[in-house]
Amino acid sequence: MKKQSTNVIAFIVALCIIAGLVFVAVFGIGDFMPGVFEEGGVTKGLDLVGGSYIVYEADIEGTPSAEDMVTFKSMMRNKLDSLGYTEATVALSGDNRISIEIPSITNPEEAVQKLGTTAVLMFCDVDGTVWLEGSDIDFATAAYGPTNETGIPSHYVSLRIKDESVSKFAAATESVSSRTDGNNVLFIVLDDEIISYPSVEQRINAADVIISGQGFTQNETTWLADLISAGQLPFALKEVQLESVGPTLGEKALNTSLIAGAIGLIFVMVFMIVFYKLPGIVASIALIAYSAIMGIILVLGNSFINLSLPGIAGIILSIGMAVDANVVIFERIKEELRNGRSVGAAFTGGFKRAYTAVIDSNVTTLIAAAVLWYFGTGTVKGFAITLFIGVVLSLVSAVLITRFLLARLIGMKIVNKKFYGA
Repeated sequence: MKKQSTNVIAFIVALCIIAGLVFVAVFGIGDFMPGVFEEGGVTKGLDLVGGSYIVYEADIEGTPSAEDMVTFKSMMRNKLDSLGYTEATVALSGDNRISIEIPSITNPEEAVQKLGTTAVLMFCDVDGTVWLEGSDIDFATAAYGPTNETGIPSHYVSLRIKDESVSKFAAATESVSSRTDGNNVLFIVLDDEIISYPSVEQRINAADVIISGQGFTQNETTWLADLISAGQLPFALKEVQLESVGPTLGEKALNTSLIAGAIGLIFVMVFMIVFYKLPGIVASIALIAYSAIMGIILVLGNSFINLSLPGIAGIILSIGMAVDANVVIFERIKEELRNGRSVGAAFTGGFKRAYTAVIDSNVTTLIAAAVLWYFGTGTVKGFAITLFIGVVLSLVSAVLITRFLLARLIGMKIVNKKFYGA
């Protein structure tokens, strides 16, 4: 009797936790986290909320090479991904242009500022002598840690010089550090604007360089590293078209889609309950928990997850996989019941027999999602992210939540086979 009461309490507590997750997903937690449908909640893609359309053109005499344009596209893609705009689209247009669509930013000028200046990067001395250009830089990243003998950590920019350009950098630092007029600084110039002027005290003959300064903040080092990265293009760029674009789906259509999705989810739940009785009810509760957790993740991860139509497709597909996993498990349980086993034995045997099929199918989908994320760009990457998260949650929903709730019901002595679809 005591064990039965414990199962009742555990079942009620689990339901309360799921109800709490639903409440948090819909209404948020005060200033800490907005709700799914509130402003600042889920970040929507260009096809849902509109954004900015920008066309860049290579500012070069003649036609740039195809390899340079591919480099240009790759750099802009990496820049957008680093800013969290995984749903932004980047496409080559003709021989010397590239078009970019960025969601949520309706002001094209703001979008250009977000991307950073896209011009040739130069390292100059006070006389205007150009020692290095953007093509000499391998990468630049913001970092935090000790930069001198004191061991006191601070924010700085880690700069990597390409191996073939280390000698050029050594010559530059030797020339600047040996000046006797006090101008021992190396100006970093982007688009004819000085973005930094670190002092040089000695010749540096190394590929790894640190740009540090007193009072450097994380935002300042990130800003500087991003601008240096933006200046690695093999030619200067100019904006030839800036305009705002409206959503292709729209808020009204989005709400209609959400209603349609909710109706579809209800029909799935009804199907599960009709065919599998009590396990179907448990599966429906698990699906509600799945939806709530997915909503919370989308809100907390809105800096790197932009929800667009492909992203919604990934979520719906993962919901289908969660239902499919429950169907496999419940059918195994029904087979055990038909073979004359008790409800408890059928529950244990059914889950054990279904594990291999459920885990194998989900793992293969996770591998496919990981490949899509690694090699894909734009909306493909967005689809891969939501699919990957959804499949992981579907495993949690089918294997953990459903099993836990069913085990509690069986522990409450609800063991009539008719309640389990037999």
